[in-house]
Amino acid sequence: MSAPTNARRIVLFFAVTLAIITYVDRVCISQAAPAMQAELGLTKIEMGYAFTAFGWAYALFEIPGGWLGDRIGPRKVLMRVVSMWSVFTIATGWAWNLMSLVISRFFFGMGEAGCFPNITKAFTNWFPSSERVKAQGVLWLSARWGGAFTPLLVGWMLAGGADGQVGLGLHYKWVFLAFGFLGVTWAVAFYRWFRDHPKDHPAVNAGELQALEETLLDDDHAMPWGRLLASRTVWMLWAQYFFMSYAWYFYITWFPTYLKENFVGLSDIQRALLACVPLFFGGIGSIVAGMVSARLDAWLGSIARTRRWLGVLGMGAAGVMLLVSIQLHTPLASVLAIGLAALCSDLAMPGAWGACMDVGGRHTGALSGSMNMMGQVGGAIAPMAVPMVLDATNNSWVVNMALFALSYFLGAICWAFINSDERLNPDIKANPAYRI
Repeated sequence: MSAPTNARRIVLFFAVTLAIITYVDRVCISQAAPAMQAELGLTKIEMGYAFTAFGWAYALFEIPGGWLGDRIGPRKVLMRVVSMWSVFTIATGWAWNLMSLVISRFFFGMGEAGCFPNITKAFTNWFPSSERVKAQGVLWLSARWGGAFTPLLVGWMLAGGADGQVGLGLHYKWVFLAFGFLGVTWAVAFYRWFRDHPKDHPAVNAGELQALEETLLDDDHAMPWGRLLASRTVWMLWAQYFFMSYAWYFYITWFPTYLKENFVGLSDIQRALLACVPLFFGGIGSIVAGMVSARLDAWLGSIARTRRWLGVLGMGAAGVMLLVSIQLHTPLASVLAIGLAALCSDLAMPGAWGACMDVGGRHTGALSGSMNMMGQVGGAIAPMAVPMVLDATNNSWVVNMALFALSYFLGAICWAFINSDERLNPDIKANPAYRI
């Protein structure tokens, strides 16, 4: 038999580039928010409506997006949803009032809802179990770093002109236009190359198919809702992702505003650089979790224990670091503490999505979509809660930071009750060597 091909590396490349595009499109608005508020005459509360419209749409369409990927395959779903959200990325820049902005962000969120469940479904089809956790780690590193450098990129694109700052001096609408076209280009290239199953791809030879034999399962799209709703592990996966996302959405919505109001001496470019820190550190946490999982599995004697401990310790430490950040009054020290909180919380990220592949099996798309749905409920609540808490506390950020820390602590408690050895499909048994 000839040496196996590695076409699945191209699948990982498409997943990585899409993760970057996803977070670039998502984070762009946080950096453009001050200019948008000024031009459209929006208050913080009204800007919060735009942020939360995305979050609610993202939450509501997670399960349908994941289920559809299980049913018709990630190729068709990803082509459609990426094209859809790219169009509404462009529409965001051309919004003329609050209502048009909210509608654009809602449909943008509806499109993005299908992204990660269908990437996870593609990983389940294309990667053997021994490679999946690394693939998830690389995926989330790329997503976080794409979001991390977006504030700097957008800041550079927006800066320039009369104030003498170095940059392109573009209006924010042209920034959204450029990012939208990037997504459309990806959708066309992906649809032309990708196939839902490696056995259908001409670039995959017999050697690679043999390595992927465990992924070639018969599809059964009847979701076992009874077992899902009766599973403590499923409920705890939902809850931990809710709490993680409640805190995480601070980094991609209000964090630039937090920097501007808490550290008034910073220039625009300094704020843009500091705004990169949480997502940059989060990416490090994701890849570290992906790289050390196999060794921890051997040391702890169980993949489920590895996931549990990374979740408990990671999210617990994240809460501690946010509380530390409140006590630090220099910009760099405070932001580094926030960055360490993001790093620690992302130690749980690959394990959370890996647990969906473990527990869900052929229903990975729907289960991971339901977990991400619950996470986005937290992500939808946070952007609205932040300005309301500020209004109730005389514009103090301390209470918000304490609430984010509490959310991380609650997520750590949830991880103590998660057992990824459970299976929604009783015919698929837990395998001690099944590392995803």
